[in-house]
Amino acid sequence: MTYQEYKEKEEKRIARCISFLEKGVDFADIHTAYIDEGVEIGAGTFIGPCVSLEGRTVIGENCKIIQNTRICDSVIKDHVEVQSSVITESTVGAGTKVGPFAYLRPESVIGENCKVGDFVEVKNSSVGDGSKASHLTYIGDSDVGRDVNIGCGVVFVNYDGTKKHRSVIGDGVFIGCNTNLVAPVKIGDRAYTAAGSTVTEDVPADSLCIARSPQTIKVQWAATRR
Repeated sequence: MTYQEYKEKEEKRIARCISFLEKGVDFADIHTAYIDEGVEIGAGTFIGPCVSLEGRTVIGENCKIIQNTRICDSVIKDHVEVQSSVITESTVGAGTKVGPFAYLRPESVIGENCKVGDFVEVKNSSVGDGSKASHLTYIGDSDVGRDVNIGCGVVFVNYDGTKKHRSVIGDGVFIGCNTNLVAPVKIGDRAYTAAGSTVTEDVPADSLCIARSPQTIKVQWAATRR
């Protein structure tokens, strides 16, 4: 690319940002925002520095797309907040908060008023309204119901080394911290999994699943080794 070509490209980019400003979009810095030609942004939305909106992305009204976020070919509904995250070929429902440092991979559908927190990755999955995965979780090839709480360190184990498998989580489920859900598995409505469980069988509704070894303490074991 020649300097003249770069200059013309930059002038077009700035002009796009100014056109959004005139429609009620707020920018922290139009000189650091990259907005593709096919992008749509609703009035009242804030675009932070170093934000990249690519492809056929649609951003709703009154959203906050905060610093260092990349969104490509995705639909972001009204009143969504995205912070320092990557979203590709996905849909995020109204009132949901994403990030910081979340990753929504293709074919992810997040419902309304959800939380996809720090270091949470979602791939080819649906998450129902009001559900939360606040930190350090992988949700892959799964359907998560409404009002589900997914604890820290949960892994949806979707790959057996040969094929991908799908899991289904019912409404109102509580998934305890550091639970492994080995697909294909179904967790019934309002069921609980105990922290540290590796779940390999379906869990009925309103039940508690404990799938971990009992704690064993050998008194003075360390002392005898010294």
